[in-house]
This record gives sequence, C-alpha cells and structure tokens, in this order.
Amino acid sequence: MASIFTRIVKGEIPCYKIAENERFFAFLDINPLVAGHTLVIPKEETDYIFDLEDEVLAEMMVFAKMVAKAIRQAVPCLRVGISVIGLEVPHAHVHLIPLNSLSDTNFSKERPIISAEKFLQIQKDICQKLEV
Repeated sequence: MASIFTRIVKGEIPCYKIAENERFFAFLDINPLVAGHTLVIPKEETDYIFDLEDEVLAEMMVFAKMVAKAIRQAVPCLRVGISVIGLEVPHAHVHLIPLNSLSDTNFSKERPIISAEKFLQIQKDICQKLEV
C-alpha cells in the first residue's frame, strides 16, 4: 500500500506544495511545529532515509537546502533547522523547521492551529522566494 506521502505526490491527497522536481517533493506539514514547517521527500517510496542510495540522499539534501533558503527568507526566523525522525510515516523524509528557539524542534509540544488561509499565504510567500 502506498504511503500517505506517495499519495500526496500522486495528487490523491491535497497538499500545500512548495517545490517539486523529477525526484523530490516539498510541501508544508499540515501538523506543523511552527508556521512554515516543511517536509521534503523523495518521490520514490523508500521507508528509511538511510536506505536511500548515497547519490539520492545527497541530491535530496541539495533540494532541501534550496527550499530551506526560501523558507528563511519568507518566514520570520533565525535559522531553518533540519530533523530526521522517520517514525511518523514509512517514507523517507526530512523536516525543515523555521527556528527562533530550541523549543521549536520539540516534536512533543502542542502544535499551533493554522487556518487554510494562513497555510496558503505561507505557501505563496515561500514559493515566491524560490522564484527569485
């Protein structure tokens, strides 16, 4: 059975897409730690990030770097952190998290409620920075 992320890539489940190329896909996390929290995934479904071929993992990090730079320009933050947990969805992924404090990386904290309108605005703001 396809993971939820594979279904997002195929367009079966809607998302707030940030970026895409032939191998990777980035979209806003719908249960974010902070506004602008973005997931980067390979399109090819692989359960565990460290099972990716070295070349694919390296390319994914370069893709994530491009997205992180756009997030940093679009979302008020000191930095954009990266986290690999790998327990939530059986599909390799990294979390790009806008950071203003160390607590912004606490996955057990209460998550903010973000309206659809705010998600759309964040998506637009980040995507505009990618186009520059």
